[in-house]
Amino acid sequence: MKAKYVNPFTDFGFKKIFGEEASKPQLLDFLNALLPQANKIVDLSFKNAEQLGITEADRKAIYDIYCENESGEKFIVELQKAKQNYFRERTIYYSTFPIREQAEKGNWNYNLKAVYCIGILDFTFDDYEAEPEKYEVVHFIKLKDQKGKVFYDKLTYIYLEMPNFKKSEAELETRLDKWLYFIQNLEDFQSIPVIFKEEVFSQAFEKAEIAKYNQVELDDYESSLKVFR
Repeated sequence: MKAKYVNPFTDFGFKKIFGEEASKPQLLDFLNALLPQANKIVDLSFKNAEQLGITEADRKAIYDIYCENESGEKFIVELQKAKQNYFRERTIYYSTFPIREQAEKGNWNYNLKAVYCIGILDFTFDDYEAEPEKYEVVHFIKLKDQKGKVFYDKLTYIYLEMPNFKKSEAELETRLDKWLYFIQNLEDFQSIPVIFKEEVFSQAFEKAEIAKYNQVELDDYESSLKVFR
Protein backbone atom coordinates (compact mmCIF):
# COMPACT_ATOMS: atom_id res chain seq x y z
CA MET A 1 0.00 0.00 0.00
CA LYS A 2 1.36 3.41 -0.97
CA ALA A 3 2.28 5.63 1.96
CA LYS A 4 -0.02 8.58 2.59
CA TYR A 5 2.37 10.40 4.92
CA VAL A 6 6.11 11.11 4.79
CA ASN A 7 8.69 9.06 6.57
CA PRO A 8 9.73 11.34 9.49
CA PHE A 9 13.12 9.64 9.69
CA THR A 10 14.08 11.24 6.37
CA ASP A 11 15.70 14.67 6.51
CA PHE A 12 12.90 16.08 4.35
CA GLY A 13 10.09 14.58 6.46
CA PHE A 14 11.62 15.61 9.77
CA LYS A 15 12.22 19.20 8.70
CA LYS A 16 8.79 19.45 7.07
CA ILE A 17 7.08 18.52 10.36
CA PHE A 18 9.38 20.20 12.87
CA GLY A 19 11.92 22.43 11.12
CA GLU A 20 10.03 25.06 9.11
CA GLU A 21 8.81 28.44 10.32
CA ALA A 22 5.21 27.22 9.97
CA SER A 23 6.12 24.15 12.04
CA LYS A 24 6.97 26.09 15.22
CA PRO A 25 3.82 24.94 17.10
CA GLN A 26 4.76 21.30 16.49
CA LEU A 27 8.38 21.77 17.58
CA LEU A 28 7.32 23.78 20.64
CA ASP A 29 4.82 21.14 21.69
CA PHE A 30 7.32 18.33 21.16
CA LEU A 31 10.12 20.05 23.10
CA ASN A 32 7.79 20.99 25.97
CA ALA A 33 6.63 17.38 26.16
CA LEU A 34 10.25 16.26 26.36
CA LEU A 35 11.72 18.83 28.75
CA PRO A 36 10.83 19.20 32.47
CA GLN A 37 7.97 21.59 33.19
CA ALA A 38 10.41 24.06 34.73
CA ASN A 39 11.98 24.47 31.27
CA LYS A 40 8.73 25.27 29.47
CA ILE A 41 9.33 27.15 26.20
CA VAL A 42 7.03 30.01 25.20
CA ASP A 43 8.53 30.90 21.83
CA LEU A 44 11.28 29.74 19.48
CA SER A 45 13.21 31.27 16.63
CA PHE A 46 15.10 29.19 14.06
CA LYS A 47 18.74 30.03 13.54
CA ASN A 48 21.05 29.44 10.60
CA ALA A 49 23.46 26.81 11.88
CA GLU A 50 25.76 27.25 8.89
CA GLN A 51 26.84 30.64 10.24
CA LEU A 52 28.24 29.12 13.43
CA GLY A 53 31.25 27.32 11.94
CA ILE A 54 34.78 28.62 11.94
CA THR A 55 36.48 26.32 9.43
CA GLU A 56 35.22 25.34 6.00
CA ALA A 57 34.43 21.84 7.29
CA ASP A 58 32.53 23.31 10.25
CA ARG A 59 30.42 25.48 7.96
CA LYS A 60 29.20 22.34 6.22
CA ALA A 61 28.00 20.83 9.49
CA ILE A 62 24.26 21.48 9.37
CA TYR A 63 22.00 20.49 12.21
CA ASP A 64 18.46 19.49 11.39
CA ILE A 65 17.08 22.23 13.64
CA TYR A 66 18.89 24.92 15.59
CA CYS A 67 16.76 27.31 17.60
CA GLU A 68 16.63 29.60 20.59
CA ASN A 69 13.86 30.33 23.08
CA GLU A 70 12.83 33.71 24.46
CA SER A 71 15.23 33.27 27.40
CA GLY A 72 18.18 32.89 25.05
CA GLU A 73 18.60 29.16 25.63
CA LYS A 74 19.87 27.22 22.61
CA PHE A 75 18.43 24.00 21.19
CA ILE A 76 19.93 21.63 18.66
CA VAL A 77 17.40 19.01 17.56
CA GLU A 78 19.03 16.42 15.35
CA LEU A 79 17.81 13.31 13.59
CA GLN A 80 20.25 10.40 13.54
CA LYS A 81 19.30 7.66 11.08
CA ALA A 82 22.43 5.55 11.16
CA LYS A 83 24.94 4.76 13.85
CA GLN A 84 28.26 6.47 13.19
CA ASN A 85 31.79 6.11 14.47
CA TYR A 86 32.43 8.50 17.36
CA PHE A 87 28.74 9.40 17.56
CA ARG A 88 29.04 10.79 21.11
CA GLU A 89 32.09 12.83 20.20
CA ARG A 90 30.23 14.27 17.23
CA THR A 91 27.34 15.36 19.47
CA ILE A 92 29.68 16.95 21.99
CA TYR A 93 31.55 18.74 19.20
CA TYR A 94 28.30 20.15 17.80
CA SER A 95 27.26 21.37 21.25
CA THR A 96 30.29 23.66 21.34
CA PHE A 97 28.90 25.80 18.50
CA PRO A 98 25.94 27.31 20.39
CA ILE A 99 28.22 27.70 23.41
CA ARG A 100 30.91 29.63 21.52
CA GLU A 101 28.27 31.69 19.73
CA GLN A 102 27.43 33.33 23.06
CA ALA A 103 30.88 34.87 23.50
CA GLU A 104 30.84 38.66 23.72
CA LYS A 105 33.60 41.01 22.66
CA GLY A 106 35.29 43.02 25.33
CA ASN A 107 34.81 42.51 29.05
CA TRP A 108 32.52 39.46 29.32
CA ASN A 109 31.61 37.56 32.49
CA TYR A 110 31.12 34.12 30.78
CA ASN A 111 27.56 33.75 32.06
CA LEU A 112 26.20 31.24 29.50
CA LYS A 113 22.63 30.41 28.56
CA ALA A 114 21.60 26.76 28.67
CA VAL A 115 22.26 24.51 25.68
CA TYR A 116 20.23 21.38 24.89
CA CYS A 117 21.35 18.80 22.31
CA ILE A 118 18.50 16.46 21.40
CA GLY A 119 19.15 13.39 19.26
CA ILE A 120 16.30 11.33 17.82
CA LEU A 121 18.03 8.03 17.09
CA ASP A 122 16.86 5.35 14.69
CA PHE A 123 19.22 2.93 16.46
CA THR A 124 20.20 1.96 20.03
CA PHE A 125 23.41 2.41 21.99
CA ASP A 126 25.65 -0.66 22.28
CA ASP A 127 26.90 -0.20 25.82
CA TYR A 128 23.59 -0.77 27.63
CA GLU A 129 23.34 -4.40 26.46
CA ALA A 130 23.56 -5.97 29.92
CA GLU A 131 22.07 -3.11 31.93
CA PRO A 132 18.53 -2.09 32.96
CA GLU A 133 18.88 1.00 30.75
CA LYS A 134 18.95 -1.25 27.69
CA TYR A 135 15.29 -0.67 26.94
CA GLU A 136 15.08 2.97 28.01
CA VAL A 137 13.72 5.33 25.37
CA VAL A 138 14.83 8.68 26.82
CA HIS A 139 18.32 9.36 28.16
CA PHE A 140 19.06 12.67 29.97
CA ILE A 141 22.79 13.29 30.33
CA LYS A 142 24.54 16.09 32.25
CA LEU A 143 28.08 16.75 33.47
CA LYS A 144 28.49 15.17 36.92
CA ASP A 145 31.29 14.72 39.44
CA GLN A 146 32.59 11.43 40.88
CA LYS A 147 29.75 11.35 43.42
CA GLY A 148 27.04 11.73 40.82
CA LYS A 149 26.32 15.37 41.70
CA VAL A 150 25.57 17.67 38.77
CA PHE A 151 28.65 19.82 38.20
CA TYR A 152 27.19 22.02 35.44
CA ASP A 153 23.46 22.16 34.79
CA LYS A 154 23.36 24.33 31.66
CA LEU A 155 24.47 21.65 29.19
CA THR A 156 22.07 18.76 28.59
CA TYR A 157 22.23 15.94 26.08
CA ILE A 158 18.94 14.16 25.44
CA TYR A 159 18.86 11.01 23.35
CA LEU A 160 15.68 9.25 22.24
CA GLU A 161 16.31 5.63 21.27
CA MET A 162 13.32 5.17 19.00
CA PRO A 163 13.68 1.38 18.47
CA ASN A 164 13.04 0.98 22.22
CA PHE A 165 9.64 2.68 21.99
CA LYS A 166 7.20 -0.24 21.87
CA LYS A 167 3.93 1.23 23.18
CA SER A 168 0.69 0.60 21.35
CA GLU A 169 -1.98 3.25 20.88
CA ALA A 170 -3.90 1.96 23.92
CA GLU A 171 -0.79 2.24 26.12
CA LEU A 172 -0.01 5.90 25.45
CA GLU A 173 -0.06 7.92 28.67
CA THR A 174 1.85 11.17 28.24
CA ARG A 175 2.19 13.92 25.64
CA LEU A 176 5.69 12.64 24.89
CA ASP A 177 4.26 9.15 24.33
CA LYS A 178 1.97 10.62 21.68
CA TRP A 179 4.80 12.36 19.86
CA LEU A 180 7.00 9.26 19.93
CA TYR A 181 4.11 7.14 18.66
CA PHE A 182 3.50 9.73 15.94
CA ILE A 183 7.15 9.72 14.82
CA GLN A 184 7.47 5.94 15.05
CA ASN A 185 4.33 5.11 13.06
CA LEU A 186 3.58 8.11 10.82
CA GLU A 187 4.55 6.47 7.54
CA ASP A 188 2.21 3.53 8.23
CA PHE A 189 -0.92 5.57 9.00
CA GLN A 190 -3.64 5.71 6.31
CA SER A 191 -5.90 7.92 8.44
CA ILE A 192 -5.48 10.05 11.56
CA PRO A 193 -5.98 8.03 14.77
CA VAL A 194 -8.55 9.50 17.17
CA ILE A 195 -5.90 10.09 19.84
CA PHE A 196 -4.45 12.86 17.65
CA LYS A 197 -7.49 15.13 17.77
CA GLU A 198 -5.62 18.23 19.03
CA GLU A 199 -4.91 20.93 16.46
CA VAL A 200 -1.13 20.69 16.85
CA PHE A 201 -1.25 17.05 15.71
CA SER A 202 -3.82 17.76 12.97
CA GLN A 203 -1.43 20.35 11.55
CA ALA A 204 1.46 17.89 11.77
CA PHE A 205 -0.50 15.35 9.74
CA GLU A 206 -1.37 18.05 7.22
CA LYS A 207 2.31 18.93 6.79
CA ALA A 208 3.16 15.26 6.42
CA GLU A 209 0.59 14.45 3.73
CA ILE A 210 2.46 13.63 0.53
CA ALA A 211 -0.47 14.49 -1.77
CA LYS A 212 -0.21 18.16 -0.71
CA TYR A 213 3.37 18.59 -1.97
CA ASN A 214 4.32 20.31 -5.22
CA GLN A 215 6.65 18.64 -7.73
CA VAL A 216 9.81 20.19 -6.28
CA GLU A 217 8.90 18.97 -2.80
CA LEU A 218 8.05 15.52 -4.13
CA ASP A 219 11.42 15.30 -5.86
CA ASP A 220 13.20 16.43 -2.69
CA TYR A 221 11.31 13.87 -0.65
CA GLU A 222 12.12 11.05 -3.08
CA SER A 223 15.81 11.98 -2.90
CA SER A 224 15.66 12.08 0.89
CA LEU A 225 13.90 8.71 0.93
CA LYS A 226 16.62 7.13 -1.22
CA VAL A 227 19.29 8.37 1.18
CA PHE A 228 17.33 6.95 4.12
CA ARG A 229 16.93 3.53 2.48
